[in-house]
Order: sequence, then structure tokens, then C-alpha cells
Amino acid sequence: MNLFFEESGEFKAGAVLSQQGEAFQVEMATGKRSKVKSRDVLLQFAAPEPGQLMTEARALADEIDLDFLWEVAGEEEFGFAELGGEYFGHEPKPVEAAALLLRLHAAPVYFYRKGRGRYKAAPEDSLKAALAGIERKKQQALVQAQYVDELKAGRLPESFRPLAMQLLFKPDKNSIEYKALEAAANEMQTTLHRVMLAAGGVASPKQLHLGKFLHEYFPKGTGFPALAVPPVPALPEAPVQAFSIDDVTTTEIDDALSVTPLADGRVRIGIHIAAPGIGIRRGDTLDAIARQRLSTVYMPGDKITMLPDTLVDAFTLAEGRSCPALSLYATLDTATWTVLGTETRAELVPIAANLRHNDLDHLVTEENLAAGAGDYPHKTDIAVLWQWAQALEQARMEKRAAFGLKPEQTNRVDFNFYVEDDVVSIVRRKRGAPLDKIVAELMIFANSTWGKLMHDSGVPGIYRAQGGGGSGGGWGARMQVRMLTHAAPHQGLGVDQYAWSTSPLRRYTDLVNQWQILACAEHGVTAPLAAPFKPKDADLFAIVSAFDAAYAAYADFQSGMERYWCLRWLSQENARMVDAVVLKDEILRLVDIPLIIRLPGMPQAARGAQVRLELIRWDEVDLSIEARVVEVVNAAAGTADVADEADPVDDEIATTDTETGAESVQQ
Repeated sequence: MNLFFEESGEFKAGAVLSQQGEAFQVEMATGKRSKVKSRDVLLQFAAPEPGQLMTEARALADEIDLDFLWEVAGEEEFGFAELGGEYFGHEPKPVEAAALLLRLHAAPVYFYRKGRGRYKAAPEDSLKAALAGIERKKQQALVQAQYVDELKAGRLPESFRPLAMQLLFKPDKNSIEYKALEAAANEMQTTLHRVMLAAGGVASPKQLHLGKFLHEYFPKGTGFPALAVPPVPALPEAPVQAFSIDDVTTTEIDDALSVTPLADGRVRIGIHIAAPGIGIRRGDTLDAIARQRLSTVYMPGDKITMLPDTLVDAFTLAEGRSCPALSLYATLDTATWTVLGTETRAELVPIAANLRHNDLDHLVTEENLAAGAGDYPHKTDIAVLWQWAQALEQARMEKRAAFGLKPEQTNRVDFNFYVEDDVVSIVRRKRGAPLDKIVAELMIFANSTWGKLMHDSGVPGIYRAQGGGGSGGGWGARMQVRMLTHAAPHQGLGVDQYAWSTSPLRRYTDLVNQWQILACAEHGVTAPLAAPFKPKDADLFAIVSAFDAAYAAYADFQSGMERYWCLRWLSQENARMVDAVVLKDEILRLVDIPLIIRLPGMPQAARGAQVRLELIRWDEVDLSIEARVVEVVNAAAGTADVADEADPVDDEIATTDTETGAESVQQ
């Protein structure tokens, strides 16, 4: 006796070796033996042989017309043997019964399984819908195959054009386009990004990196709705002639300075900050826009502003007009550069000039300042500011020492990126040049002074603090910069408190603090009642959290784009042999551009040593680079151009409070 039975969802046939109660010992044609329960047996037959039955049944099953079989089946549930009698016109033979069962089981669209060997024909509407779905999938498969062929040939299917970035960064993985792109990448043994670049779906690696960032952080685009510039209330005009100091690319001019000589060897220095907080109000439409973006995004050659251009134009400290500003005046004794008093007020500030580093850095040097040499605008004012800046720096260094920290390094090199028509120039610029130091020190003074004003007035603000982070973790963990809503020391800067307040056109934290400072200046002791944010305002904590996350993401993007443009510079200059300086262990930085390279297994060299590298290859898509050390040019340990890895405050202290070649520095 032979059995046709179901095992693990498959139909099989075998010869019975023995039977014990409700179980059979069966041997298949392959020689494999199985224990089969009687409930799984569908047919018992003597002939043909099991292997022959399966072969003939499969062949016959392929000949059975499903549409006719469906019509014969009717609407009621049936057993396969019953249907066999109607379909074949006689009691089905073992091969016919097995073939019918195989055909029923293989057509779940036509027949719904109701039990072992039992089925029910699908309703007509359901069958038509299912068949239409199958046909649609067949057509989609043909289209998908065509897409794959086009992509492999380096051509972009027309339907891909509006979807290119979405397919890479936020795809519908069930779409034909995505499946085709994935299949093409697998067949070509490459990545989706490279397939899209090769086919022209993305114009360049630059657009790829930018598109990824925009899809994640600006999914609705970077434009602004049409908005009216808010009116500015009547303000008194300051009796000063202020000037700003910025890079040539800067458009969001947040800060300007003024110098007014007084009697008895005193001088009044004004630090004037653009005041969009006078026009924007908490909760209005412009506030919602600024809060959503939280900061201007910088990248070499471009930026995405926090505020609309019309509003920036209205509040930027542009030369030749009187601009709304929040001014901090410091009265100084020029004999000792002691601060005799400070005053904060909102006013219109006449801006006499927008000075540019690119025009003045070679003239305003320490040597020329000491000798009174050179001819440049606001020369006398700059000389006064330089003396105070040095005094401010010295006081901060003493405070740092009191906190147990070493003096700041002054031998760092900054790099400015300039991009025009996709051609990049990268300019080395020594940190701590006089104009840099003047702006940096006065902005630190303003941020610290205004932080104290908010604290003394009982008004919360957004502070940056460093040090005093507890005993847990290492040095870096204890010195991690934190954002708080109350005053706390910033040990790295050497100040008792530090509240970002001097860049309200491009940082939301500064705009929030400006509202709070304006309340302090206008309302005095009642400022806690008048300030937009009250003590322990949960919204302030939410802003701090959101800003931290966004600012870190924007900084990562800027860093990635700078790395991209460094690699572009290598291609542009056809650089193959380059000099690099060892930062630590197996990490180097090129001398001419700020490109960091990791070289595992490189010969050991002291920190600060200069080496000669051969650049083997680099990739603008994954931003990787391969190189090898050719020789150690200077094996002696040095410190030039190298940050102190043990001093995590170094990156917190930037040279200026302005944009520097499309970079946003951190004051």
C-alpha cells in the first residue's frame, strides 16, 4: 500500500512499511522514512509507484484549467475528491486526485483552503480583484526590470526625477522606484547613492550631502512665508559713531563697537548688538519661525538663515544708517582699564562703517598698534579697544588660573572657506590677531555682564557653563560645556557667568536672552514680572534641549561640508604630496587645509611633528581619504597649529563673534 499525504505544508507520496494504530511508517522514493499520522493521509493507492505518482500528478496539474475548475466548483465548500468526480466525469484515479489536489493547493487566489483536503471557491468579485492585483504586479515587475536596466546603463528613468532625494533619504520601500534602485545597486555591487549619482539623479556629491541634511532638518524647504517686518518703537538716538568688524562674507551683522572719550582720563566704550528682540515678540509668527530653526546653518559658500532676509536687512547693523540696537556701555579708567560702571539701554545706533577683516588684518597688527603705524579707518578707536581687550584677556587668564586651568593657547590656526562657482579657496588665519581679539574679548565681556544683569534682576536666561561638573568621569566629562537656565561659572572662559546674547540674528538662544535683558533694562526691579520667561518656565528648558540638539546637528553638517570642500580642494589643486602635523597618536591634520586624516599603523611620531604624506585616493561621497607617510620632516614634538587635547575648553573659545568665511564661531 502507498500513501499520498501532507507533511509540513507539502504533499508527498511513499510506500507503507508498517502500521501501528493511527500511525504509518512510510518510505519515500528518496529513501527517507517518516512517521505519518492517519489524519494527514489524503489518498491510499496501490499503483503507480509513489515517485511515479508525484511526477505524473505534477504534469497533469499543470494542464488543469483553473478557470473551468473554478466554474465547476460552485459556491459551497467541497472536498477534492468530490470535485474530481465532476471535473473528470468519473471517480478520479490516484494520479488525477493527486493532480487536482496539487492544483487546488497552488491556487489560493481561486480556492480558499478550509481544512485538510477541503476548499471553497473564491467569490467572483474577490477573484477578479485578486487577478487584477496579480496582473498589476506582473506589469510592475516588468516596469521595475526596465528601471533596473536603465539605472545600470547610467540613465535616470523619468519617474525618478522628482523623487531622487526622497528615494535616498526618506523612501517608500514598497515603491517600484525604490525596489528598482535597490536591485540595481545590488546587481552593480555598489550603494544607492552612487547609483543615483551615476544616473544623474543627484547632480554632485555636494548636492547629495546637502540633500541629506535638508531632508532631515528642512523637509518643507528653506524658504520663508511672506511676512511683514514688525514696526520698531520710537527709540532715542545714541550720540556715537559705531563700527563693526566682520569677514567680507558676513551679512548678519550682529555687533558693533563705539569709543567716546570722557574727561579725567576716562572713556566710554559701547558694545552695540542688533535688536530683533524689539520687533519680534514671544509667540508671534517670526518667533515660531526662529524657534523652529533655532540657528543659522553655516556651510562653506552658503548658509540657511534663522530669520527671513527682510527681517535681517531691517535689523542688521549696516553702515550708513541708525539701527535698533541693545547697547552695553562700559565706563573705563584708561590708567588701569578698570570698569567704573556699566549701563544697558535700547536705542538707535548710527553705524559709521562696516569694517572687514579681509581689508584690515594686514594693517592692524600688534606691531603697528604698538608703533601707532598704518593708516586705516577708526584707527584711534581700535587702538583704545586693543588696550582694553588685552586687559580683559589678562583678567580672564587670572580667573582661569584661579579655576586651576592653564592659559588659553594663542597659536591656533583658523581656516576661512570661500566658494565661488564651485571653486574653493581655503585661507589660513592665525587665531588671536588684534581685530579678532578685540571683538572676542568685548563679546565675552558683554555676555558675562548681561548674564550677571539677568541673575541680579532675578530673571532667568540661557547660560553656558563649564567646570564644576562633579567628580564623576574624567577631565573631559567634568569640563563638558553645559547649557543652563541659571548663572554658573564658565571656567574655560574665566568668567563667573556667560549667557549667549550677542548674536540674536542667528541664534535663538541669544534672541531669548535679548528679550530678558530688554526687560531688565526697561523694568528694573519689576523685570521678573515683565520678562517673557518667568523663573522655572518649562518652555525655557524645552528651548535649551531643542537648541542643544539642533546646534550639534548643524555643527556636524558644517563639519561634514568643510571636509567635502577640503577634498574638493585636493582635486582642484591636484594635490598628491602634502605636509601634515600630528595631532595625537595616528591622527593628523594637513598643514594647508583643516583636513583630518586617521592613519592606523603609521610610524610613531611625537605630537606636533610634521610629516610628508602621499595621498593615494579620496572619495567625495563617503568623505574618506587614503594616504601613507613618506617621511617624518620634523620628528621633534611641537605645538604649532596643534590644539591642546587635554584642554576641552579650546573649541569653546573662538576668535570673534562674527561669521568667518561662512563659519559661525562660538562666542
